[in-house]
Amino acid sequence: MAEALVAGALAQVEATLARAPHAAEFDSVAEEARALLVSLLDVRRSWPMHHPDELLGADVVDALSRAATMRARGAPIQYATGRAAFRHLTLDVDERVLIPRPETEVLVDLALERCGGGTVVDIGTGSGCIALALASEGRFERVIATDVSTDALEVARGNARRLQGVLRAPIEFREGSLLAPIAGERVQMIVSNPPYIAAAEASALPALVRDWEPSLALYSADGGMAHITAIGLGAARVLEGNGWLLLEVDARRAQLSAETVQAGGWYDEVAVHRDLAGRERFVVARRSAGAIPNVQAPEGAQPGAR
Repeated sequence: MAEALVAGALAQVEATLARAPHAAEFDSVAEEARALLVSLLDVRRSWPMHHPDELLGADVVDALSRAATMRARGAPIQYATGRAAFRHLTLDVDERVLIPRPETEVLVDLALERCGGGTVVDIGTGSGCIALALASEGRFERVIATDVSTDALEVARGNARRLQGVLRAPIEFREGSLLAPIAGERVQMIVSNPPYIAAAEASALPALVRDWEPSLALYSADGGMAHITAIGLGAARVLEGNGWLLLEVDARRAQLSAETVQAGGWYDEVAVHRDLAGRERFVVARRSAGAIPNVQAPEGAQPGAR
């Protein structure tokens, strides 16, 4: 496509969205169009209204047209534009990884509050949002990011390369299930936003989630508890004494998740914290200072692409 003024390009996007089968679901096609452009340009939400006569290059117009087509098919804005905001970072995302959520930013806050240096591990890194935020904001000496998905790690590595200039700690990416990539090591902190939705709950999910985001990142066996149980119990073998375990969990099973972690007997402190909406969402546990336990994590859980 050729160059176009902001106002003209947005009019074309609005027309595309208005023809979408689910157009009635949009609160406003004009607002949807502006949201796509804002995401592509990484500018303030009010920017299009103040720059209607700004000339957009042909590459931007093409990208905006492709994003509008995907959005008209029902794709989340983040997948349509290939970008998602997380804390101070703008990440590349696609259907290989979960879209970063605002509530997960609180998990990063909880980790930074307990940051004492050393090595932090992000289990099921997906887009790399947690690991990259910790590497850019924390005082860690090293960040390890793991995932069972080769595709997810490709996305995360790409984000790390693009954001290299803001990282304060080196990041190492490792492929593997659960805690296997760090077996035999000792680290100061483990953070994870693992799959925690039961398969039976899939039908209740919004279509934007159920139909677009990777199932590997969403669903966990044993009623949504398999990953929480495996990481919660297995982490005790890897954490240093007084090290921290931080998990994002399903609000409906937050107390059960805390009890599961506590049941292993290797944590002096286990607490549930709330997200931005006041829902019980995070389990934070401090490893006891005793000897490294010889416990075995349950088999069968695979950490997804977060």
